[in-house]
Amino acid sequence: MKRGTIGVYSAGFLQGAAFVMLPALGHILHQAPYGFGNSAYGLLYFPEIIGAILSALAAGSIHSHLGGSGVFRLGALSNAAAMFLLVTAAFTGGSLAYGLILAETLLLGIGFGLTNAAINRSASLLFAGAAAAAVTVLNAVIGGATALSPLILEGFRSSIGWAGWPGLLALAWLALLLLPIAADAPAELGGLRAWRRSMLPFAGAVLIYAICEGSFGSWANILVSVNRGLPAASGALALTLFWGGMTAARLVLGLIPDHLLHRRIVYLLAPLGIAACFLLIPQLVTASALLIAFTAAGVACGIYYPYSMAYGIAAHPEEGTQMAGLLVGALMVGEGIGSFGLGPLQGLVSLDHIYTFSAIWVFPLLWLAWRNSRPARAQGTVPHG
Repeated sequence: MKRGTIGVYSAGFLQGAAFVMLPALGHILHQAPYGFGNSAYGLLYFPEIIGAILSALAAGSIHSHLGGSGVFRLGALSNAAAMFLLVTAAFTGGSLAYGLILAETLLLGIGFGLTNAAINRSASLLFAGAAAAAVTVLNAVIGGATALSPLILEGFRSSIGWAGWPGLLALAWLALLLLPIAADAPAELGGLRAWRRSMLPFAGAVLIYAICEGSFGSWANILVSVNRGLPAASGALALTLFWGGMTAARLVLGLIPDHLLHRRIVYLLAPLGIAACFLLIPQLVTASALLIAFTAAGVACGIYYPYSMAYGIAAHPEEGTQMAGLLVGALMVGEGIGSFGLGPLQGLVSLDHIYTFSAIWVFPLLWLAWRNSRPARAQGTVPHG
């Protein structure tokens, strides 16, 4: 096993577990002593956008000064600080808790951006002969953690209190700093010198995709347990199954050898599956049907982001960290729009109608997948067939 592999994939697990914390707390934050409404709850995701933008702009520049390990360590410290703030918020309520969670999401956005830029780039270098598969498996690990985290949080909530889980994650992030870090890539361009107009289609694809992912992941719990009036456990399970479906798709597709899988066709089919789930979910009312549908949504969302990341890095080898940082930033911005944007919007239209209208995202997603995966733009380690 190459040096740094355990650190890269462990960071992926911790990042997924931390990233889903706020959606997993959805039904708790709607109750006393917090009592956040849909708009207030949705606004909690806004600082993640700010943090993501800052980290996306800074990743390449930080890499040029501190190397990949510097990007990684700063991201880990930001994540640890975010989890400690969430623990503090657990013992407060009202406006103080709201302010602490706003600060937590800002740091989480920064941590997510820097850590994911570092580990996605590292994964593509650790397994340079199969970068697309390595990045896909890494994101399967992230997705696996997002699937398990709501269940672990619920276990802590029913025993010692939900603050135990973010507290444990904070300590794990600090412990991660003791593990060996993957060797740095060859010298890369950073800062303004690393920006290329050709990066924008990849960022656009990830941004739109992330709006869809955020619409599913951040509101599954609310749609099932609040809007449909089903038990809170059903809402938590819907969120878990969404991330579980995503993880399964990434793991299976990441482990299939390149010569047995036409990755470009799978990439092009993903937007069709996403649109189908947006159209189907508003028609469903029973717990079993909704759970199956959110699982299918996770499967449909599985590979669009990691394939976009792999194609983007392969097309920009001299700016790999900046490319990864930009795409992670685009992911967080889209997640923020799909998360906090849907809160105030529900004052005008229902969540069911928002889901139905969201099916229109299939058109830009399909076109960008076709454009970004053209062989002329996907060179190096990304398989064309």
